[in-house]
Amino acid sequence: MVRQTLVAVAGVLTLTLMGTGVAHGGREPVARTAPARTPPARTAAAHWTGTWEGSASGTVAALPGASIRNVVHTSVGGTAVRVRISNRLGTLPLALGGATLARQARNAPKSPDALPGTMRTLTFGGRKRVTVPVGRDAVSDSVTLTVPAATNLLVTLHTPGDSGPATYHRDALQTNFIAPKGNRVADVRGTAFTATTRSWYYVTGVDVRRAEAAGSVVALGDSLTDGSGSTPSANRRWPDRLAERIRALPARRQQGVLNAGVAGNRLLLEGRGPSALARFDADVLSRTGVRTLIVMEGINDIKSAPNQTDPAALGAAYREIVRRAHARGIRVVGATLTPFGGYGGYTDKRERVRQEVNRIIRTGGVFDAVADFDAVVRDPSRPNRMLAAYDLGDHLHFNDAGMRALADSIDLKALAG
Repeated sequence: MVRQTLVAVAGVLTLTLMGTGVAHGGREPVARTAPARTPPARTAAAHWTGTWEGSASGTVAALPGASIRNVVHTSVGGTAVRVRISNRLGTLPLALGGATLARQARNAPKSPDALPGTMRTLTFGGRKRVTVPVGRDAVSDSVTLTVPAATNLLVTLHTPGDSGPATYHRDALQTNFIAPKGNRVADVRGTAFTATTRSWYYVTGVDVRRAEAAGSVVALGDSLTDGSGSTPSANRRWPDRLAERIRALPARRQQGVLNAGVAGNRLLLEGRGPSALARFDADVLSRTGVRTLIVMEGINDIKSAPNQTDPAALGAAYREIVRRAHARGIRVVGATLTPFGGYGGYTDKRERVRQEVNRIIRTGGVFDAVADFDAVVRDPSRPNRMLAAYDLGDHLHFNDAGMRALADSIDLKALAG
């Protein structure tokens, strides 16, 4: 006999199975998930870790009857996979008619074709169909699949009806694919996927099972972390470059890198998506194997209306984030706010706020370590501006070279303490 207990942890609906085997009441399971997060020091032999994240940034009109093929890029590899599906910002239960996982075809990195032999059906509590309640995430059962590091995966979902506003990540900087009609989740050839989108629909995380238990790093930020300005479909955001550097380390130190950047996000107030404080549990604490957090948030609070004019308010928010992270055994690295002189929202008064916030980050004793992004990219002759070589052109966002400079400045030893 199996006893089942439903527990909500950080917005993830977890079905705890007591005993052996799997049993489900009713016609369709709500979800069966792994525990939301186990602190790495207490992780058992499975060694699950996060390899990819795309934070929920808002909602968009649903695509009833369609199949959506999301393309996501791993940071570390493994021998088994599980996928997180989110209805966190939805207003109606999300009904999925099917879901699959595959590796993208090697010779077609920007196509909807799957690599033959890698297609896997995703199940939830052993069932192919799942309904995700409003405000919840569901994590799939694990599937056996060899997934190399730095590999594109296809997560394909079918939404047979209208489940209301779709939880999505708007600025994916990745070409994803839509088959307008029918359940095409198991199609290896992508010929039915005739439309494209630059957003990720519903999928917000991927975990892999690994021999090493190095854990993962979460990068919490706004558009500068989300990758705005970097080359689309090329994985040149600064967290991608950080993952590349980490992969050169010995296996026991190869942490997954999870990008929790949301373009337009603010530290204190809702902007594009929930504030960093409001989404912290879902986008950091609920992720698998998190050992380190890098925080680069606050520039939108300073430059965007309503403007934050009190540096102490941002400092207090940083302290709250650190307190909550430390309670879960997570090390926190604070990144200084980068220059925005020349940008439309720049004023001398706002620059003084930025400078004071950076003083708090550097010398306020808030963080376990500091990544001084400001010092890396500022123009020595005009320190309120970034170097032209790193400027996308709007004097706020970085090009590929700027993204690389940020990632290369991070002390890898600081990530693991």
